[in-house]
Amino acid sequence: MDRRSFLTKAAVGGATAAAATTLAAPLYARGKRTLTMVTTWGRGLAGVHDAAQRVADSITAMTDGQLTVDLKAAGELVGAFEVFDAVASGQADIYHGADYYWVGQHPGYAFFTAVPMGMTAQELANWYYQDGGMALHDELNAIFGLKGFLGGNTGAQGGGWFRKEITSAADFNGLKFRMPGLGGKALGKMGASVQNIPGSEIYQALSSGALDGTEWIGAWADEKMGFQEITKIYYTAGFHEPGAGLSVTFNRALFESFTPAQQKVCEIAAAECHQWNLSQFLANNGAALARLQAAGVKVNAFPDDVWDAFAKATNEVHAENMGDELYKKIYDSAMASMKSSSAWLQLTDGAYVAQRNRTMG
Repeated sequence: MDRRSFLTKAAVGGATAAAATTLAAPLYARGKRTLTMVTTWGRGLAGVHDAAQRVADSITAMTDGQLTVDLKAAGELVGAFEVFDAVASGQADIYHGADYYWVGQHPGYAFFTAVPMGMTAQELANWYYQDGGMALHDELNAIFGLKGFLGGNTGAQGGGWFRKEITSAADFNGLKFRMPGLGGKALGKMGASVQNIPGSEIYQALSSGALDGTEWIGAWADEKMGFQEITKIYYTAGFHEPGAGLSVTFNRALFESFTPAQQKVCEIAAAECHQWNLSQFLANNGAALARLQAAGVKVNAFPDDVWDAFAKATNEVHAENMGDELYKKIYDSAMASMKSSSAWLQLTDGAYVAQRNRTMG
């Protein structure tokens, strides 16, 4: 029996046992509770740690301390990539992270962060909150005994930092590059040697030569990481994360023990952080990019043949996963929503911004 099948059956059995327990116990737990949140982020990482802290503080404040969230950054309780198992097993109560780190558990998790050539931040929000994405996230999380919500967004991410310029798709062959999720799998199809390492370890890996290049988030967060101290070659538009969502995820049995009001607080705290965090990144990126350029960073754009290769590799990655029924269900839903949203946004926001910038300077 494979892990997914086992966990699916275990989740069903666990739900039955939980229901039986509920009959014998008070409907909701009472009194003050301290919850442990673990994250995939090193303490202080710009934007992403901020989002985790904001959700923790919001839940604590809005419940008047009935639910007090104690945040443990990556490595303080468990490692960055151990938070999924920690919360699923009940070792910790909540994680904040990027769900595409869990494509090894199920490739469908990528859609709740970002998939290559996928949705912008607004398109992701449209799908998640209006077109069925939240229900699919819940269906996937239920398999693993989890309950999650979007709880942050980086906006469109940069193409990354390189030791040498990318002039063609062939330049990715053999390139040691850090990129998680399905974007990393797509780069692998282009011949790259793809590595997935936590954010707090990237600088050392790039500095030592263990990496030839890396993506992280965008100009502001990347500047804070100090990548400009290592290389001056930066690509501002990437294919891999056009609007990366972050997630706040609870142990499901724990979440179901909350009162309805507490459950709603958790949902609203996550949604508020999604918008707040997106504006945080977008408000800071422009000024940070200007500072980077003033310090000698060369801002580049990938040539068209590289974008063509990105798209081809992306389609191959999706095709490999279509045999999984839930993956296909998530893919079909996300792509239908993206197509609908994109058609309207291109005719309205896209046309308006182009004309505004042309006429107003």
